[in-house]
Formats: sequence, C-alpha cells, structure tokens
Amino acid sequence: MKHSAQYISRALRIVKALLAAYVMTALLLFLTALLLYRFQLDEGKVQIAIIFTYILSCFAGGFLAGKMMQSRKFLWGVLLGLLYFAILTLVSLAVNRETGSSGSGLVTTFLLCMGGGMLGGMLS
Repeated sequence: MKHSAQYISRALRIVKALLAAYVMTALLLFLTALLLYRFQLDEGKVQIAIIFTYILSCFAGGFLAGKMMQSRKFLWGVLLGLLYFAILTLVSLAVNRETGSSGSGLVTTFLLCMGGGMLGGMLS
C-alpha cells in the first residue's frame, strides 16, 4: 500500500509540472501571437519563437519536476519532456489529422523537448 501511495504522489507531481509547462506554453504562444500581430513577423521568426516556446516550457516543467522529486532529477526532466512531446503530438494529430511536421521536424521537436526537460531537471 505504501508503494502505491508513492507512485500516485509522483504521478501527481509530474502532472503538476506538465500543467505548469503547458500554462507557460500558452503564455508564450499568446506573446508570440501579439508580436506577430504588432510587428508582422515573417514565418521564420514565428518558427523560432515556437522552438523557444518548446524549449523554455520543457525546461520550466523539468525544473519543477526535479525540484519536486529531489532525486534522479534529470530523469524526471526527461520524462516530463517525453510526456510533453507525446501530448503535443497527440493533440496535433487529433486536431489536424497530421503531426504538422516532416519526419525530421518531428525528431527535432522530440529532441528539443527531451533536452529542455532534462536540462531543467539537471539545474533544479
């Protein structure tokens, strides 16, 4: 019974960190939309902003996950990045019926999410 309570506690901590990462994503995408509207940004600059959004959101989520877990922080950060990417991909598939990226773009996004989460966990 004690072990199942620990697993539930860890899962809830990861969910909290994931929610924080997605709240940060929403705020950064809103900022990007405002900048796009105000300054008429070209597609390349918007793509860069989206990449930074992925990295910063996963970093923040990984940082929070590492702070909450206290041990093996980088692994919790990697897990957060993996879950962030998985949810992002599933939502994209559900909404667009495609991932929105080529195969190499999908791998790049995966690595950015995992790396951002891992770095956040390591620095927590």
